[in-house]
Amino acid sequence: MGTALVIENDPSDDLRRLGDWFAEAGLEVTVVRPHAGDPLPGTLDGYLALVVLGGDQTAYAPEEGSWLPAVEGLLRKAVRNHVPTLAICLGAQLLAQAHGGLVERSTSGPEIGPGLVGRRDAADTDPLFKWVPLLPDVLQWHGDEITELPIGAVLLAASTRYPHQAFRLGDRAWGLQFHLECDAAMFAAWAESGRTELDELGYDPEVVVAAVAGVLADVEEVWQPFAARFAALALGELPDADIPVPGNPRTLPLLGQ
Repeated sequence: MGTALVIENDPSDDLRRLGDWFAEAGLEVTVVRPHAGDPLPGTLDGYLALVVLGGDQTAYAPEEGSWLPAVEGLLRKAVRNHVPTLAICLGAQLLAQAHGGLVERSTSGPEIGPGLVGRRDAADTDPLFKWVPLLPDVLQWHGDEITELPIGAVLLAASTRYPHQAFRLGDRAWGLQFHLECDAAMFAAWAESGRTELDELGYDPEVVVAAVAGVLADVEEVWQPFAARFAALALGELPDADIPVPGNPRTLPLLGQ
């Protein structure tokens, strides 16, 4: 039985709760840590899915992570070969950039802490997002943004300051600008290492961490089923799995390809 390939770009951003949710759904994972010197595979052969996590690096500055161009290459292969893909924060930015989108430093300033995103109409027919409520709770920590989505990308969630919060490429690759994997300890560690940034914004780190802890149950209520559906897709067990792809006259089946 295959596993999902998980690329951990930063030791401070691991699978955490997302890993627990995958395990509960029966999806096993193989974690590769290129930040620690682990080599990335050249292909996705034998893997059921690809998950690319966040990190402190900048998508448009590959010198901050020498392996990031190779991650982009795997993301292109995943979309081309219909490998179920979930890309989070930096991962989502790499997914967009790898397919012709644009990632830049945001002129809106950093987005940190709990927030809401608004589900778009296209989510109604998306096999993962159609069960997400209209205004789901999410967790944020980023200063870069996807300013232009790739051609053909489907926008699934937005917010006022950051209009590209979630999108799908092709029939089975999703990018999320926000975090769903964090627990309180992870966010507290981010707040400690990012104390200078929080001070500059006038944020009290203890207040931010307490606010995050206060919404973790709501985040789990929405995003644990989302993770379970992604796991079911990877395992070939998602029952309602046809997605109409823009620019393609036929519907691409998610199962049995």
